[in-house]
Amino acid sequence: MLHIYYGDGKGKTTAAIGAAVRAAGQGLHVLLVQFLKGENTGERHTLAQIENITLMPCPLEIDFTFDMTEAQKAQTSKIVKELFERSVKISLTEKYDVLIFDEVFSALQAKMLVQSELIAFLAEAPNSLEIVLTGHNPPDAVLAMGDYISRIRKIRHPYDKGIAARKGIEF
Repeated sequence: MLHIYYGDGKGKTTAAIGAAVRAAGQGLHVLLVQFLKGENTGERHTLAQIENITLMPCPLEIDFTFDMTEAQKAQTSKIVKELFERSVKISLTEKYDVLIFDEVFSALQAKMLVQSELIAFLAEAPNSLEIVLTGHNPPDAVLAMGDYISRIRKIRHPYDKGIAARKGIEF
């Protein structure tokens, strides 16, 4: 089935990570792919220690897309496309029960991934593969495919007051 966690509120990645931990705890094999995120986050340190969870590599550090220069965007776009292509191939050829594409909608919105390629993959993915997608603004065509859809809405966030992301809380 296809799970979608989207919106402008905090908790999308947290929900996806919870699904990964629950699945791994029941002996399922999980492939976690994080787009537009760096390697140095609290969840990655912990998840790397959990049997049955495989983490696709991320850049060591990555800026928010709105802070990137055009050259950085081009380089990041190349990394994101390669990560997507490798992840699709691995998830179709190796034995995984759960695939998580964290921040895939943000990669689409930044034009670093092609919507039609994501939709084609979702349409051809094996029925035995549980897929979790997260990000801000999912395309309507992807929402139409979802089995579980949760919209996470921000009511208030410290970032709105100029408070930067805090280690261990937001990353």
